[in-house]
Amino acid sequence: MLFGLDGVEIGLIIVFLALFSAILSGFPVAFAIGGAGVISFGIIAALDSAGILIHQALDTGSDAYNALVASGVNEKTISVFRYPELPRIEAESVFPAGDWEGALKRTIAGITNRINERVIAGQSIETLLAVLMFVLMGIVLERSKIANDLLTTMARVFGPLPGGLAVSIVVVGAFLAASTGIVGATVVTMGLLALPTMLRNNYSPELATGVIAASGTLGQIIPPSIVIVLLGTLAGDLYSAAQEARAQTAGCTDALTYLGEPAVVSVGTLFQAALLPGVMLAGLYAAYAFGFAMLNPSKAPAVELGESNGEPVTRSEAFTWFLGVPVLLIVGSILLGQVNLIGSQSVTVSSFSDTGQAASLRTNVSEQCQASMIELHGQEAWDTAVAEQAEIDAKGGVEESTRLSDEELAAAKAAKVDGAAPIGTGIATLAVIFGLILAVARGVSPSADPRPLLIGAGGIVLGLLVDVFLLGPLSSSGATVLLMALPWAITVYGVAHALKRLSGNELLRVVFPPLILIVAVLGSILGGITNPTPAAALGAAGAIMLAAYRKLAEEDRSPKVILWSTLAVVIMILVGINFDLRINTDEVSFESWVAFFFAYAAYAYALFGLLFSCWVLYRSGVLSPAVRETAKVTSMVFTILIASQLLNLVVISFGGEHYIQEFLKSFDDVRTVFLIVMLVLFVLGFVLDFLEIIYIVVPIVGPVIYGAHFDPKWVTIMIAVNLQTSFLTPPFGFALFYLRGVAPKEVTTGHIYRGVIPFVLIQVVGLALLAAFPGIVTFVPDVILN
Repeated sequence: MLFGLDGVEIGLIIVFLALFSAILSGFPVAFAIGGAGVISFGIIAALDSAGILIHQALDTGSDAYNALVASGVNEKTISVFRYPELPRIEAESVFPAGDWEGALKRTIAGITNRINERVIAGQSIETLLAVLMFVLMGIVLERSKIANDLLTTMARVFGPLPGGLAVSIVVVGAFLAASTGIVGATVVTMGLLALPTMLRNNYSPELATGVIAASGTLGQIIPPSIVIVLLGTLAGDLYSAAQEARAQTAGCTDALTYLGEPAVVSVGTLFQAALLPGVMLAGLYAAYAFGFAMLNPSKAPAVELGESNGEPVTRSEAFTWFLGVPVLLIVGSILLGQVNLIGSQSVTVSSFSDTGQAASLRTNVSEQCQASMIELHGQEAWDTAVAEQAEIDAKGGVEESTRLSDEELAAAKAAKVDGAAPIGTGIATLAVIFGLILAVARGVSPSADPRPLLIGAGGIVLGLLVDVFLLGPLSSSGATVLLMALPWAITVYGVAHALKRLSGNELLRVVFPPLILIVAVLGSILGGITNPTPAAALGAAGAIMLAAYRKLAEEDRSPKVILWSTLAVVIMILVGINFDLRINTDEVSFESWVAFFFAYAAYAYALFGLLFSCWVLYRSGVLSPAVRETAKVTSMVFTILIASQLLNLVVISFGGEHYIQEFLKSFDDVRTVFLIVMLVLFVLGFVLDFLEIIYIVVPIVGPVIYGAHFDPKWVTIMIAVNLQTSFLTPPFGFALFYLRGVAPKEVTTGHIYRGVIPFVLIQVVGLALLAAFPGIVTFVPDVILN
């Protein structure tokens, strides 16, 4: 044995040294990773052929080993780490059967399969395409100076408060995180725009640099985060495979039997899980900035950065129109929904009866599986499942789904008609949205003529009355449109006046468009309407149109084409929700044909608006560099993905992955294992980008941490926040280097390091809160699920 080390240990050291030497060599990371894999394999194969690498394995034929198995210990849990006293045998090669050439062939075949599965034609490719769209969305927003407008406006809003500029940085950082998801772009943008302003206004260099670097890293966790997208593509496979292995080790046939629920996790669910932790971290940053300013007023003074163009509003007017009326509208609609005055008016019924309810857990299992399930779920849960199954068996088993007769279908439909709410959910939602617009417009300009707004409010009330007295569950979509045309026309008249008043307010004019874009993208994902890829496409198209609107406004040209295109998108969505647009069925009504052509016309105009926006950005020199930068970032992501798969397969080829996993599994407490993994990821975050960590390290340690009893959403978010902390920690944090590159000369590296330390401590506190209260992660997914 060389240096007293096992051959696999030497192989891991060689891979580690080759990887970091390649990264530090100055070669592009994507090529350095692949080169490290090839070089390390060559060195290991040469040493192995020379007989230098000796691997010690357990002697599975020894009496001690057989006695251990006979005592009831599962063979899958036996390792040299857990049972070091067991006899061992020395193998002259670390490669299976001593065949390094066969290992090379398997590695080449493996990389071919991995590329096919994860890059070209696999299930994850659709999700990975969201990376391209989100990158394009962020770069377009950044290059169109929308971030500059946000910083300027937020600074005017929060500047008069102690530490207001720092708080505004946090708010804008959260905005940019939700719209870009790219740490480097956010840190550089805010460093160029905000840091000089803060220094000119006598802000402490430490606070200024610390808050910019920390807020820039919010893109790691606040959705739509690219880190979450990439982690999510792995987490689902890792969790499913690891839980299947865990179930079989427990003596059960599959994970569904053992867990009592499917072992699945999606990127959309991870977005839901990341929302609250991201908001929590942003809140902690802002609270620290405000507290620092209160204790050190000279280092974070209140600053007036010019007068706003908004109309003076009294406190009572602000309370009434910005808080009172909106809360009344939202809470009132929720309460009306609870008493079924607002709700679904759908009368669609299934042609088949519902399947009978099965027991909460499967009880027809082996004795070993039963013992494992009782250990996992508790005796009470098992007894409840047994009682449920006994009751089901007494009734003749689980009730099968059967086709309903015409009489049963009619009865079911009549029951839904009788139970339908007087006001439909869709109409109520539009009424609340229009009401909020009218209320905020009244608050923004209280001295203006209120009659147009009152007319709009009257249209809302008229529309609700029409829905209650003239429309019902059996009303066709066409009849609904005709009867609601007049009320909504009156409402739109008032809303149009309201939007004109809102556009005159600087804060709303700057914040509202990107906010609507973020809500549209995240809302469609968090609400389960669509998956991340179509939502990312919507975000990219919206960013292009938003940037084009801004360019036309700068050039004093009419942006009506973009406004009408946006309206066309809204109309297309509303028509798609309310009408059956399937025209390939046997019978298509005249109403459906009209709706289809109307929606198609709206789609055509929206597409024209998008192409027009692309032309505006191309002519103004924004689109071409944005597309080039998107191509660079996306190609880097996919090249690193391919190269990391090669390195990962090299580690697998000589047993390195199995060796690491056996070491981690040797600990009795899975919390200790998770802590070790988190510390390793934290240290690796100093020298590796998140892409390398996700695609090289996580696949190796993932089967262990995702195979434990932890919630996979919690595990993934903890990894993301941990990497965010690592990228912020001196002296190697990536965010610090980004900021150092754009900071003025008077800001030293010492200022940056001292400035980020409090925020690193905040990150650690955030991690501790997530560890102590996992409900912070699971709350939003559970609420949306229920």
